[in-house]
Amino acid sequence: MKITLRCGSIIRKGAERDLTDEYLKRAAGLAAACGFRGISEQEIDLKKCRNRREETEKILKDIPAGAKLILMDERGKDMTSREIAKFLERENADGTPELIFAIGGADGFEPGALPANCRKWSFGHQTWPHKLVRVMLAEQMYRALSILTGSPYHRD
Repeated sequence: MKITLRCGSIIRKGAERDLTDEYLKRAAGLAAACGFRGISEQEIDLKKCRNRREETEKILKDIPAGAKLILMDERGKDMTSREIAKFLERENADGTPELIFAIGGADGFEPGALPANCRKWSFGHQTWPHKLVRVMLAEQMYRALSILTGSPYHRD
């Protein structure tokens, strides 16, 4: 199974870019050990989008057949790190070809433009800047893969 972080906006440099790259690099090192085909980031340039609907449609365009979509949304389900690890493990075992974790633009997703079969996850009830959500999602992917490999990184 492949894991993709599909992110609305481009981060060229700065602390968020450095942290995202570091956690994705760490996660990539563990992915194969867990039987995953890899983990990657796709940045979607939203500058030409005129509204939230266009942003949502651009981010969700061309989702591969069979892929499962998880939207990062403040109204989504809170997941513990262990629950995320179990979810990844279960989806991989079930033969899901790809998990796509989508992060919207600064104003989030347009509800009317979302597919019916997507899931929504949250990093709590707070409102987070989308660039920080990307860092936190990359870190949680690394943490989940660490849990699955038995690494001491995660502590309960």
